[in-house]
Amino acid sequence: MKNFITAPVHFIVALSICLIVSFSGYAQTANTIEIGNLAPAASYSMMNIDGSQVSINDIKGENGALVIFTCNSCPFVVGRGETTEGWEGRYNGIIALASENGFGTLLVNSNAARRDDSDSFIKMKSRAMEMGYLAPYVLDEESKLANNFGARTTPHVFLFNSDLELIYKGSIDDSVDSAEAVEEHFLKDAISRSAEGKRIKTNSTKAVGCSIKRTKS
Repeated sequence: MKNFITAPVHFIVALSICLIVSFSGYAQTANTIEIGNLAPAASYSMMNIDGSQVSINDIKGENGALVIFTCNSCPFVVGRGETTEGWEGRYNGIIALASENGFGTLLVNSNAARRDDSDSFIKMKSRAMEMGYLAPYVLDEESKLANNFGARTTPHVFLFNSDLELIYKGSIDDSVDSAEAVEEHFLKDAISRSAEGKRIKTNSTKAVGCSIKRTKS
């Protein structure tokens, strides 16, 4: 398994920029929920890009729910030219796999401090259309859901079973730079193994990305 600490230099530079720009927001984050915890604020409704109100309970499938905290501009999500691919391009494949295995998916934008900029509701709509998202993309007012989860980065993923108990959290896989370079498919493996009733071998990994941009309290 690759070690994120030994990632390419441009990967580390991207992470450094994210942390320098928004360290104050990162510091406000509560402790991240632990494996076995129930999904917090599962009934909390958020505005979807189509104008509907959507909660975790609404999207939950037969086998559970997948929550991905994401945004419109972080290089770990959208990539950075030819230097890093970003994880966003893998979202729809993951959403489809989750659906095939009985998990509903929710994409959540908690960047409350960027609502007048890159993470406005209008730009969320544009991004979802451009990427053809296969799951609801909701606006998390004042980062409320992120705060309940203790979500730290974009992306930061949380997979819950049919009882909405947390069974996997962390990163999507081990290569933000290229899907072809992935050696460990953490999230996909967790989805497939859980649906098959098997033990998830790696149920927690380090979430790597830009800090969620919370407003100052």
